[in-house]
Amino acid sequence: MEREKLGSRLGFILLSAGCAIGCGNVWKFPWMCGQYGGGGFVLLYVLCLVVLGLPIMTMEFCVGRAAQTSPIHMYQKLEKKGQKWHIHGYVSLFGSIALMAFYTVVTGWIVYYFVQFLTGNSQNLGFSAMIADPGVNVTYLAVTVAMAFAILCFGLQSGLERVTKYMMLLLLLLMLVLAVHSFTLDGAAEGLRFYLVPDLSRITGSVVVGAMNQAFFTLSTGMGGMAIFGSYIGKEHSLMGEAIHVITLDTLVAFLAGVIIFPACFTFDLEVNAGPSLLFDTMAAVFNNMSGGRIWGSLFFLFMVFAALSTVLGVCENILAMTRELTGWSRPKGSVICGIGIFLLALTTALG
Repeated sequence: MEREKLGSRLGFILLSAGCAIGCGNVWKFPWMCGQYGGGGFVLLYVLCLVVLGLPIMTMEFCVGRAAQTSPIHMYQKLEKKGQKWHIHGYVSLFGSIALMAFYTVVTGWIVYYFVQFLTGNSQNLGFSAMIADPGVNVTYLAVTVAMAFAILCFGLQSGLERVTKYMMLLLLLLMLVLAVHSFTLDGAAEGLRFYLVPDLSRITGSVVVGAMNQAFFTLSTGMGGMAIFGSYIGKEHSLMGEAIHVITLDTLVAFLAGVIIFPACFTFDLEVNAGPSLLFDTMAAVFNNMSGGRIWGSLFFLFMVFAALSTVLGVCENILAMTRELTGWSRPKGSVICGIGIFLLALTTALG
């Protein structure tokens, strides 16, 4: 089976960044930041990215470029005789599948919120009611999986790379517009002070561990996703340089998410430590009480859709590449079968 290649360096950077950028940046990072005291958590998070995230991502790119194959065969190709590193290839496959069993459901929630704001039906939205509604969970899970694997049917360059380029550029544009709007809110100064000024007295061992966990989670390292994108890097490019580009984009999106959310929370006197419901309950309340809230809410959840879907596409491409190398299936056939499999597995989350 002939190995596919990306069409441009920009495509590689945006595709790798898209895999890293997702709910970890725009959902988990803000609520963890709110629960762990704001600026101190942000400081530790950035330190963890530089000290731990950068070398690990560079190493994963290195393994991918050296092997020029997917994780399922990557370790078999590089390991010495008698070693057992190839087992990790199967761990990568099962880990990616397990992640998508949860992540596609969350992405469906975000698509649902976007549709409700777009159609003007956002007044009665609630996180608890949504996750308890099997009709919503299953319907929007199906929409998410269908979108992802339909794009992957069209090939690496004409499908995944092309869509991700436009999606990531639109994501960054939407975030900049929303961030500028947040600066105009009454509570912007107080919100940004909480978010950006470290309070060292609030840094504890749990805050350090939380920042470290978030750094690993947001970069999508350790499950083979970055390794397979590393296999698309030409030898003329610096692996550390590419890792820096990806981490910079990833951190920019997480930073802007906080800039958007915390001024809004302080303006409308809402809890910043609301946890996982911060995005769905708190931000929905913000937009429902804001002038022009339907428009701003639609734009906010549209950028959330782009962020979440970019990770779904990146990880599902990893699953598809490994499945195709194991079976020899064509891309359309593999996409359909993998999509059905992910959907059926994710039903355990959607209905749970």
